[in-house]
Amino acid sequence: MAFRLGVDVGGTFTDILLINETTGTTHRYKTSSTPEDQSIGVLYGIEQVCLAAGVSPSEVREVLHGTTIATNAILEKKGARVGLVTTNGFRQVLQIARSFVPGGLAGWIVWPKPEPLADLEDTVEVIERIASNGDVITPLDEDDVRRQLQKLRKKGIEALSISLINAYSNGDHERRIAEIAAEELPGVPVSRSSIVLPELREYERTITTVANAYVQGQVAGYVRNLESKLGGAGIEAQLSILRSDGGLVSGMVAADNPVSLLLSGPAGGVTGAVWAAEQAGFANLLTFDMGGTSTDVALVQDLSPRIGRETTVGDLTVRATSVDVRTVGAGGGSIAHVPPLTQALRVGPQSAGAAPGPASYGKGGSAPTVTDANVVLGYLPSQLAGGEITLDIEAASRAVQTIADSTSLTSTEAAAGGIIDIVNENIYGALKLVSTQQGFDPRDFALVAFGGAGPLHANALGILTGAWPVIIPPSPGVLCAYGDATTSLRDESARTLVRRFSELTDAHLLGIFDELAESATESLLATGLSVDELTVTYSADLRYHGQGFEIPIEIEIDTFRTEAERNGLGLLQSIFDTEHERLFAFLLDNERELVTARATVSGPRPEVASVSLDDGGPDPTPAARSKHTIWIQGFPVEATIYDRHLLKAGNVVAGPAVIAEMDSTTLVLPDHSATVHSHGSLLIRPVDATAKD
Repeated sequence: MAFRLGVDVGGTFTDILLINETTGTTHRYKTSSTPEDQSIGVLYGIEQVCLAAGVSPSEVREVLHGTTIATNAILEKKGARVGLVTTNGFRQVLQIARSFVPGGLAGWIVWPKPEPLADLEDTVEVIERIASNGDVITPLDEDDVRRQLQKLRKKGIEALSISLINAYSNGDHERRIAEIAAEELPGVPVSRSSIVLPELREYERTITTVANAYVQGQVAGYVRNLESKLGGAGIEAQLSILRSDGGLVSGMVAADNPVSLLLSGPAGGVTGAVWAAEQAGFANLLTFDMGGTSTDVALVQDLSPRIGRETTVGDLTVRATSVDVRTVGAGGGSIAHVPPLTQALRVGPQSAGAAPGPASYGKGGSAPTVTDANVVLGYLPSQLAGGEITLDIEAASRAVQTIADSTSLTSTEAAAGGIIDIVNENIYGALKLVSTQQGFDPRDFALVAFGGAGPLHANALGILTGAWPVIIPPSPGVLCAYGDATTSLRDESARTLVRRFSELTDAHLLGIFDELAESATESLLATGLSVDELTVTYSADLRYHGQGFEIPIEIEIDTFRTEAERNGLGLLQSIFDTEHERLFAFLLDNERELVTARATVSGPRPEVASVSLDDGGPDPTPAARSKHTIWIQGFPVEATIYDRHLLKAGNVVAGPAVIAEMDSTTLVLPDHSATVHSHGSLLIRPVDATAKD
């Protein structure tokens, strides 16, 4: 039999999911992350899940991995020292940046301008110039290139980025500089803007290329290290890494283009949430992934996550296709604190992480965290991660009491309730960014909650958003790993055109899309897939002529290809107008303009059998484990503790209740109930809505 492994590394836990490709049977394991070397936790988790399943590691055929290596390098400022080569006269392209005024009144006064990832002293200019149409205006001076590269060698740069003006239209000069760099800077990895981001706008193209170079060494080293350790453990499997847009690429491709991995971890969660929602019969959803360090939220329409053209990590924004995920520093390990000046309770973004972790983990942590507050309120069982972590209730109480002592809150339970209320409001704010701020009413969506901490806060977030039902998928704590294991290989190719619609024809644009599809197909064919197994989708970035921003629009290629239906540009204009009016509530008379065309090629989605539960009727009593006192809105109430593994399809769990499982815990509040779906998800609704269903 063949097995595939989904691996997701978070700030606190590493999640492993083993899937039998023949039967669909899954085995899961959750272990503490090892920030000093993520591969240590990954290998330990793989060994344990194979041991538990009685499977030899040699039977694993694929390892599908969502990683935060690139993200952490950016956040922790631990990337390489990057040298930048640009066109003569444009040395300060990163310092000038893009005009941006943060915040509201006087926000710019206190805004710390981000430091460029390539210092000005490590930036050199070369003599050359290419026109926007690709014509060479000034030939490349190769002697000058060598002199400039020698300067960078003396500076001790560890990576090189090349971003010349208008290189998106002609990358010949960048290619030649890279060849010379191989001679002058042997062993130094090189990133070219014409490869990383062959698109309009010199600042965005440059910062994205520099970011790629900044993290390339760490990602390449991690991939090599993990592949070596997998081989040493007898796992001769193909390693694939999840991209920010939810697709997979081979480890080698990921190492060459790591800027596409900056949201690798969150993208896996969204992919897994879509799979779970589809099984439960819902196509429009908000996703809510709460881990130990942060919470990631996204919006999905018709089972398709909204895709953005920018990726933001910390204070860095690059042009890279990614699932439109918003992140807030609100996780189980988020630390509660009371600033002396305001005396107002705050939660996060600081986190206790995996080491030392929350006070209740008993690893030396003493700061009060969200997890500790949940322990004090009685929402968490005494053990987490299948028994790997035993919770210290007294330590949690001592930590949370420090908040009560620093405020006017009268008890430890009141302080814990305040911590939970604040972190829920923080998450609600993030959900509004992907819904109401984008013109969507959250009441039109289901809310899929997952991650180790998500199901504890899900019912409360359903009340705040009005999004029902709240869906708790099977194995919510390892759903990101499930997403990694159930997605497909993907690659894309793009070309900047900047053409008004009057300058284009359907036939001309169709030819461009076909060329892009052929280019994007090459890397997938190299993995052994056949053309018949590939699916191609198309999109374009459109704007009104004169606008300074674009809107990505999906394209039905048949409207360009089929003679009887050929009205591609007309339909494209109509779709653009509709989206522009939805986003901004107005239209312009200006001519429409196509800036960038894009083709995305995907491999087949793996077939994974879904969970199928036996019918058990509405009575969940056989799964009841004990009675327990929990605190709701400042008052103690008696709740029933249920074992989720014993629940059957059709069971209705009335709140207040706590539903425990190996990798997560679900809280059902009073006046709400959780119905068990036949495919394993819990569907939480207000009692009145459940009765109507």
